[in-house]
Amino acid sequence: MAYIKSAMKNTVLLGLLASTAAAAPSYGHKPDPFSNASWPLPRKVSGQDDTANPNSTTQGWGGVHLHDPCLVLGPDGHYYSFSTHGLTVISRASNKGSIDGYWQILGSVLEAGSSVINNTGSTDPWAPDVHKVGDTYFDYYAVSQFGSQISSIGLATSKTLLPGSWTDHGAVLSSSPDAEYPLNITNAIDANLFVDPKTHVPYLIYGSFWADLYEFQLNTDLKSVKQETALQLSFDPVLPQAEEGAYLSYAGGWYYLWYSHGICCGYNVSALPTPGTEYSIRVGRSKAATGPFVDRAGVDLKAGGGNIVFGSHDYVYGPGGQGVLSNYRGRDVLYYHYVNTNLNPTYKDELKLLGWSYINYIDGWPVLASR
Repeated sequence: MAYIKSAMKNTVLLGLLASTAAAAPSYGHKPDPFSNASWPLPRKVSGQDDTANPNSTTQGWGGVHLHDPCLVLGPDGHYYSFSTHGLTVISRASNKGSIDGYWQILGSVLEAGSSVINNTGSTDPWAPDVHKVGDTYFDYYAVSQFGSQISSIGLATSKTLLPGSWTDHGAVLSSSPDAEYPLNITNAIDANLFVDPKTHVPYLIYGSFWADLYEFQLNTDLKSVKQETALQLSFDPVLPQAEEGAYLSYAGGWYYLWYSHGICCGYNVSALPTPGTEYSIRVGRSKAATGPFVDRAGVDLKAGGGNIVFGSHDYVYGPGGQGVLSNYRGRDVLYYHYVNTNLNPTYKDELKLLGWSYINYIDGWPVLASR
């Protein structure tokens, strides 16, 4: 009887395994589109290389060398890029309607030499996030220093995107141990403006390490937040809670929360981070701009969920600082910075490159593609 029961049990188990296997998606001879074997290489871009001039106004940044890039279509039909460093360096692609380049350095957003925010780091703003609302371009930037939670998100506006056209409005919000919740436990850098296409409600998503990623509703002038609307969107419970660079996008009825995870920079080729702890790009999705956001396994991002959609592979190392360009030639695009280990074998920050990939959506989940 024991043998019969055991045989019956094994038969049932085999049947369950068979039914599970039958239910699993099949991709034929192609690799699983959600696996790292399917990650594309970045599309090629061309542009100015000014890294030999670190003492220039833009500190050698811009052109093809960007950190925390932001791309936006200008009123003249050209795409513009913005980058950390160089007082928010501005570059423009010479070919209209193309993000492949040739990227030419134009100048900086904060040409006065610093932000009007009185905070350490005001001469070296980080992580610009530029969007057009109405006839005005809004650039949310960060003022801080590495390892500090005493940080601010500032705002500059322009009608044209060109150097000399920007007005610096100062801080939109600031974090410190003495600030009002949740700014007392979060880090006010890496802002992202998102205007919900369904409700038209404007949101500001932000955060880096500390309590990770939060969201506020913005007031209608887009220059201040509604304090009572604060929501946590994502949290990694594993120290050092290395989430930052959030970006919210919308496609096909889903809201996608993209973010960078891991160690962003300062790589030492002789002592690189433990594999998997360097920068990578992750995502979760929701049916609302306020969440909850979950990964493909249904794990809430606030409980440590999140799918890696792009990471180190081949000559690509530490991609991150991402954003989404919607409806680029009829497709969505994910852009980012990365280390090209062939061209930059010492992994220098100042030699990071702008890269981009097309986004395909499979069952409502984004995967990257080269074409």
